[in-house]
Amino acid sequence: MTEANGTVITVAGVSQVFGAAGDPRRVVALDNASLVVERGELLCLIGPSGCGKSTLLNLIGGLQTPSTGEVSIDGEKVRGPSPKKVAYMFQESALFPWRTVIDNVKLGLAFQGVAKGERDQRADEALNAVGLRDFANHYPAQLSGGMKQRAQLARALGLQTDILLMDEPFAALDEQTRMVMGEDLSVLLARTGKTIIFVTHSLVEAVFLADRVAVFSARPGRIKEVISVAEGHPRNRSFMTSDKLSRLRNQLYELLHDEIRKTLGESR
Repeated sequence: MTEANGTVITVAGVSQVFGAAGDPRRVVALDNASLVVERGELLCLIGPSGCGKSTLLNLIGGLQTPSTGEVSIDGEKVRGPSPKKVAYMFQESALFPWRTVIDNVKLGLAFQGVAKGERDQRADEALNAVGLRDFANHYPAQLSGGMKQRAQLARALGLQTDILLMDEPFAALDEQTRMVMGEDLSVLLARTGKTIIFVTHSLVEAVFLADRVAVFSARPGRIKEVISVAEGHPRNRSFMTSDKLSRLRNQLYELLHDEIRKTLGESR
């Protein structure tokens, strides 16, 4: 049952510790993190390397269990993966090289238990949504980097989940391509109303895509501040070159500068 205020994801006092007490390799990845994600918004997570952004994504997706605290979706505690509610898109290509693009999309649907006839239709619709219908029968090796990421996005969209978790999905792309992919993602958000949590290291990408940006501290990761972008979707080129985007990017930089210095000092 959905919470009355429109909140779809709640993270309440979550900490995540790897390693036993007394182990010199013990790492506190997250420390008492709390946030809410509203239905239909795109929330970006940004912070220094190793601050727990991906860990939090895994906790929301049910791939890990928090050491303390609780994560809930639609008011129900997350106890494991929910493939009918949550889809993932990762930075690394997760396409099977021996399968065509459309067969890669269908495979996710097969794992979800979708009937064969419906798999064909949903895969075709998902590829059309990302502009890859003409490449349905190509293999991943025949695609550019941007097209591979579109194929991965199609596979996630084909699952028709309400929530999409994206862990630096465009990081390996050149800057121009990732900005165009960002425009396309904003259009998809406006059209589908999905709830998206997007991890990035790019200040510009965070502001360009997000409805809100959650800024993490250096490890142990705490949510230092949440910045509202307050710009409608779909976003376009005019926002990319606007004074508003520049101001918000600079605000993020000021919030992150000392945290990154802490991370660099820790590594020396």
